[in-house]
Amino acid sequence: MRIHTPGRLAMRVRLAATAHVAVTGRLTAAGRLAATVSLVLAVTACGAVGSPPARGPQAGRLPHYAVDTGFSLPSSPTWKSAKQRGQLTIGVKEDQPGMGEMNPATGVYSGFDVEIAEMLAASLGFDPKSGIQFKAIASANRETALQNGQIDYYVGTYTINPGRKKLVGFAGPYYIAGQKLLVRAGEKRLRGPRDMSGKKICSAVGSTPLQRIQDDYPRAVPVAYDSYAICVDNLLNNQVDAVTTDDTILLGYAAKDPRHLKVVGKAFSEEPYGVGVPRTDRALARALDKAITARERNGDWKRAYDVTLGLSGVPAPKPPRIDRALTS
Repeated sequence: MRIHTPGRLAMRVRLAATAHVAVTGRLTAAGRLAATVSLVLAVTACGAVGSPPARGPQAGRLPHYAVDTGFSLPSSPTWKSAKQRGQLTIGVKEDQPGMGEMNPATGVYSGFDVEIAEMLAASLGFDPKSGIQFKAIASANRETALQNGQIDYYVGTYTINPGRKKLVGFAGPYYIAGQKLLVRAGEKRLRGPRDMSGKKICSAVGSTPLQRIQDDYPRAVPVAYDSYAICVDNLLNNQVDAVTTDDTILLGYAAKDPRHLKVVGKAFSEEPYGVGVPRTDRALARALDKAITARERNGDWKRAYDVTLGLSGVPAPKPPRIDRALTS
């Protein structure tokens, strides 16, 4: 029996659907059929042994975000352009469970970042159901997409750091992530970085988390694969002892399979996630800051967390303070 990792299976389905994705980001009927057939054949043929089940945010349980129909921001060229088009274009991730993931069979995006993107759009006066278009942007292309006007803002595990602040603007942060460990649910001895001696710790090739393990924890046994999905597959099949990266990504995997996976320990890095905007559009960044604060106060932020990352069993943390220096 051939075992397919979640990453390879997702790739097979995505390839079957890619040609049918419309400009709106949704799949045509033919695309849905092709993706569905590919998925059924792949699962039937390989059994997907060890892969996390397809759990995650459920459409019927997602929050509704009230639209500020009277909102206006003429001082923002980005907002004015979107208003004239009648639609916001928002950059997101498409391959991170719990944060930003696209269902290849339906073209629907889900995850905590997607919820944040939608509630902010509502605060800017755009209906999340009809007034936004999601566009998947790879990490390496985020700055270019904002600089070239391909997207109006970006929400996708986007860490605010000095290098990026030279290229784009930021609102937020809306979440503070940190490197943690994902282990099997029955694991009792491996509870944090101090327990990694002699343990096989898996991360993605070329990633900062992998480099941190190699540099700061020499007694651990680093294992690298092309994707976190492959790491998780090997964790479930007892080939590695833990997977490490930002806790948001790990919580996404745990939310899909809470019976077999859990996130443990305190974070041993700090990654403030912000909303990327065009560098010169301070007006938009300030408006998003106000929107983030308002959505935290009215409970929308926590509701978004509970139906996405909260499915992992880890309660919502306290939202971080807005960094006003980003827009001063």
